Amino acid sequence: MWILLIVSTVFASCKKEQINNLQPLTGKNKAVAVNPVTNLITNQTTINFSGYTWQVKDSGSGTAGPWANYWSSSNVFVDANGYLHLKLTKDLSNNTWKCSEVIMLDTLGYGTYQWKVVGRIDTLDHNIVFGLFNYSGVNLHDEMDIEFSRWGYPNNANNLNYTVWPAVGVTTPKNVEYLQNFTLTGDWTTHRFTRTANSIVFKSLHGHQDGNTNLFATKTWNAPATSISTVPMPVRMNLWLFKTVPPSNGQNVEIIIREFKYIPL
Repeated sequence: MWILLIVSTVFASCKKEQINNLQPLTGKNKAVAVNPVTNLITNQTTINFSGYTWQVKDSGSGTAGPWANYWSSSNVFVDANGYLHLKLTKDLSNNTWKCSEVIMLDTLGYGTYQWKVVGRIDTLDHNIVFGLFNYSGVNLHDEMDIEFSRWGYPNNANNLNYTVWPAVGVTTPKNVEYLQNFTLTGDWTTHRFTRTANSIVFKSLHGHQDGNTNLFATKTWNAPATSISTVPMPVRMNLWLFKTVPPSNGQNVEIIIREFKYIPL
């Protein structure tokens, strides 16, 4: 089992048009739209984590997006230390893989959203997607993503993805995305985005910090050239299978999110 620890002190998906000329389809909006927050849960489970209440996604005996994945509330829990666990596991009783997702009941607006991560998220199996993002529930709109995935391609070098989907009602410009390879020399990284009415700035850094030392990836988009949603949205965190394809290594995965924090402007 892989165990990844995510620590966040301050403070999922996208269309990859081309990745190293492979032209894969990627993200939760392909073929299966992500379900609106109000329709995600068959088993009304909530947890308290980092001062917020979160719905836990559970598709029961059926499937739900992104893609036709199974989602289990049993794969989400908060431990005695207050850390959130997200798991991707194989159900041996029926040979299905169960994904995990939590959705904040509150909505957050302009400010900084930051996660501090411990673990080799650079070496996730190429069929796995781990997402940290906000999303209004309107497919192809109102969404800002930090995602870690190779989108089903083992030789895809780009495993870090930033994406911004346009505001509702905007058809042009469409979504924008930034893709980059990253390889860790240690286990600690920090990832954040800061959204304002006129811009969004993504950053990824080595180590745990609230500053900008050891920056290894950053991208800024500005309005109006890029449509940036202005609506408050819930935060979501998920761990799932791209195109519902199981991990090629057959391994369960567990991610521990120690803390989420949001700094309003």
